Amino acid sequence: MLPYDAVIFDLDGTLTDSEKGIRLCTEYALEKMGRPIPPPETLRRFLGPPLADSFMRWCGMTEEEAARGTDLYRERYIPVGWRENRVYPRIRALLHALKERGAYLAVATGKPQHTSVEILRYFGLLQYFDAVAGPDNRDLHADKADLIRRVLPAGKKAVMVGDIAGDIRGGKDCGIDTLAALYGYGVDEEVLAAKPTLAARTTEEMCRLLCPGMEAPKGAFVTLEGVDGCGKSTQAAALAERLADFGYTVRRTREPGGCPIAEEVRKILLAKEDGGMCAETEALLFAAARAQHLKEVILPAVSRGEIVLCDRFVDSSLVYQGGARGLSEKWIREINRPAFAEGTPDATLYFRMPHEKALARRFSASQPDRIEQAGDAFHARTEAAFEKLYREEPERFLAVNADQTPEKVTDEAFDQLFSRLTERGVL
Repeated sequence: MLPYDAVIFDLDGTLTDSEKGIRLCTEYALEKMGRPIPPPETLRRFLGPPLADSFMRWCGMTEEEAARGTDLYRERYIPVGWRENRVYPRIRALLHALKERGAYLAVATGKPQHTSVEILRYFGLLQYFDAVAGPDNRDLHADKADLIRRVLPAGKKAVMVGDIAGDIRGGKDCGIDTLAALYGYGVDEEVLAAKPTLAARTTEEMCRLLCPGMEAPKGAFVTLEGVDGCGKSTQAAALAERLADFGYTVRRTREPGGCPIAEEVRKILLAKEDGGMCAETEALLFAAARAQHLKEVILPAVSRGEIVLCDRFVDSSLVYQGGARGLSEKWIREINRPAFAEGTPDATLYFRMPHEKALARRFSASQPDRIEQAGDAFHARTEAAFEKLYREEPERFLAVNADQTPEKVTDEAFDQLFSRLTERGVL
């Protein structure tokens, strides 16, 4: 049973960490007005209260100047700043769990309502809320209690969750319990002085208070595959950042490598002077490094609820040592038995690109390693082998057109991956 059947959340500093966007937009507005940039500790005071109030209090502006500052702030915030946001870890899982148990959920925020709705929609959170209340773009001074009343349902035991003293006072003015999110932007002494009913120093603690018995987060194992030069490493970094922005805990890793023993094997495998390494030895070394990597890094991280992004996995052995080197697929599967028994990916992002174009891009960027020097016929076989795997397991592979700008590749890959994670209940 839930302690509250209606939970009203603040947005900035409670559901999302918007410090970066707010700070950069505030600096932009002040520079445009020819005003000095306050020190970091003062800029942090802009996180939470209505923007005009902060301009007047911390920058000594008049009402008219604060209105001008707000307009300039929005000049950067509307096209760029609102996406410079990050969902706090476990928030998505908390909202999902509360909604599944029948709770009424709402947002009451000093951020303009239209912008708040767009932020919640972009990060996939809007679906959980029954109502959102925020000021319109012309209202410079929003009263928190009034915003709460707009979304407060009748006949339910409600709590207001927020990170600053104004959130707590607003909830108390409405006669409901309050929960202080001390991980947010408020000064602890000020927030606690407002005497909240409850307080949480972490999102994990907030989950325990609002949704007792909530399940631990579910992890996922995601691999990235494709021919050499298709941009996997670039995309792994971009996807890790995007996933973290959406509230996931991410672990990036690679093959061969990912842990000390496997990294030593990597040095042997990719050395330009291979000492006459035969295909069987190459395959066995990859399998040995992978077994260690799987046991030491991948499986423990997934069990902790993390999203593991791995640049190459067993598919690459099937492609490079099987399809390209001509070794038996059955034998490769046998020596990689741990990977097939325990490490089947939840999703594989396959970055599709003609091998000729991918290699040209790869060679223009840096010196090729031993495998990348294998010749055009070898790489043509790897492309064909990847296509074969994709046709055989379309339910696991998420094909991405890698022959476009990196930003568009990231968008396409993330959209598919986020949908897959949501389908699998990975929150």
